[in-house]
Order: sequence, then structure tokens, then C-alpha cells
Amino acid sequence: MKLLVTGSSGLIGSELVSFFDSRAQSVIGVDNNMRADFFGQEGDTTWNLNRLRSTTRHFSHYDLDVRNRSGLHELFTEQGPFDLIVHCAAQPSHDLAARRPVDDFDVNAVGTLNLLEVTRQLSPKAVFVLMSTNKVYGDAPNELPLKELSTRWEYAQPQDYDGISEEMRIDRSKHSIFGASKVAADVMAQEYGRYYGVKTTALRGSCLTGPHHAGVELHGFLSYLVKAQLEGRPYRIYGYKGKQVRDNIHSYDVARLIEAIYENPRCGAVYNLGGSRANSCSILEAFEIVTQLTGKKMSAEYQDANREGDHVCYITNLRRVQNDYPNWTITKSLQDIFVEIVASWQQRSES
Repeated sequence: MKLLVTGSSGLIGSELVSFFDSRAQSVIGVDNNMRADFFGQEGDTTWNLNRLRSTTRHFSHYDLDVRNRSGLHELFTEQGPFDLIVHCAAQPSHDLAARRPVDDFDVNAVGTLNLLEVTRQLSPKAVFVLMSTNKVYGDAPNELPLKELSTRWEYAQPQDYDGISEEMRIDRSKHSIFGASKVAADVMAQEYGRYYGVKTTALRGSCLTGPHHAGVELHGFLSYLVKAQLEGRPYRIYGYKGKQVRDNIHSYDVARLIEAIYENPRCGAVYNLGGSRANSCSILEAFEIVTQLTGKKMSAEYQDANREGDHVCYITNLRRVQNDYPNWTITKSLQDIFVEIVASWQQRSES
């Protein structure tokens, strides 16, 4: 099997490189370290690229921008055809998208179209997986009735207990500029499946996390929270009393699902992907878990204004993906995730 991963130095991309290194004939990674441009030195992923180069056997890296159509065509001509293509490259931040909307749309929407089209032309039999986002729903999930508990917001209706399904609408809501660009990418991936017959799947991720995340304030909830705590810097909370809830899924479990999709692909499929209720926590609850692991108290600053289009409570309903891929389950618990992230940041601070 020949695998192509875009955003290969990022969290999910690097996990895929490591995961498939022992399973694939070759793993081609595309990454131009644009996180350093987006987020500055803290977002630089060179450390992760160096880690991959030192720990893999079948990995080759290409410094290529997904907006570069001719460069993608050349790569597919020289290295393809590919059997599996996983598109992880993206501009991932709400706040940054608002300041750089053209860059955001060019990377997220146009970059996805570029990759879909070169796949259709030069690797038409490939399985194509897009790492989409739950932000395609905009703030529509906030319309579900909620109740306030001591440390989190919670769904008020029993029928919402298992969380957000793919039936949630994606229009008539405030998405943020980032969410809108990802809607365009998500729908285009579906259309290449339904219209052209490309074997596409869009995974609408909740909080994807793990030890190899270059967490920054504008992106990477748990990773940045742990980093801030260990470095003694204040963590800034944006509204909702710090009780906003996210469900968290380890990058390893994402890779396992992508392997299952490759083995049994569909055309134009869409799945919500997250840690579900068992792996959910609020910011306040995350503070407590990290404090228990490190023995250090969390420092925080609070702002009343929430982020535009942000979710108050988001828990992923995994029913559809588990029905289609019944052998796939979440193997990394919330505690596992925190332990690994803490250890990773402690190791990085020592090196």
C-alpha cells in the first residue's frame, strides 16, 4: 500500500505516518510547516518532522503547499498512484481565520479541492479521507437545551445524552470563518464521492488530541492547557464560566479508524468523530485532572466574551461510525490522554 498524508508534521498526520510506517510500502508526507507562519515559533512543527525522520523506515517528506496545483500534480505523477490519501493539512484556528480569511479559505477549501481533483485524475482508485471538523455545524448545537452543573454544562434532554449526530444541520448558523471554509471542503469531498465516485470519507472531528500536538493558544485545547500549566502561564478562558464541554479522542484511535475505512471504503461518507461522553470534560474539569497529575495549581484568566461560533457543550454521537465499522472502538481513555500529554510536554521541556 502507498499512502499520502498531507499535514504530515501535525498531530493526526504524524500519527498516521508512524501508524502506517509498518503497514505500508511507502508513506509520503506533505507539509510546508505553515503552522509556523500561522502561529509563530510555538506552532513550528520541525521537531515533529525530525522525530518522524528518526523513527520511521518508509517515510519520505515533501515540503509542498496544498495550494500548489502544479506541485501536487508533479508529486502524484512521480510517486503515485496512491492507495490511501488522508488530507490533514489545514488552517485550524477560529481566531486566526477571522484575521486572515483569504489564507484560511485558500488552504482549507481550495487546498482540499486541489487534492480531490488531482486524486480523481491521477489516483482515481484511492481511498480519500478528509479530516473535517465539528465546526461545520456552526453554533447550531448550542440550540439544544442545556443545564448548568457545578463544573460543566450538560444536555438537559435525555434524547441528547449521547451527543451530536450527523443529523445536526450545517447551515443557518454562525460557523466562524474557519467553520465556513471547512464546510466548503467537507461538502466538496462528499460531492467527489457522490458525483465522481471517488471513495471519499469526511471525518468531522471534535477535539483531536495526543502527545505529538504542538498546542498553541489559538488551537489545541488539551495540549495547550497542559503546556500552560507546566510553564506557569495563565490559561485564558473565553466565556461560559469555563464550563464548556469537549469530548477528546486520541490521535492513535483516529489512525485506527482510518485503517478500517481503508479496508472497507465508501463514497461520500460522513462521520462525526470524537471521544464521546466517556472522554468528555470541561475546562474546569481539565484543570483539576492536570493538577492531580502534576501537583501544580492551574493559573487562569477569565474573559466574559466567548469565541464567535464556539460550542457550549459538544459531545460526539458515534453511533453511525460504530454501526458501519463495528470492530472499531476507542482504546485511549481520557486519563490515558492526559497522562501522555503531560509526559510529552515534560519531555520536550527537558530536551
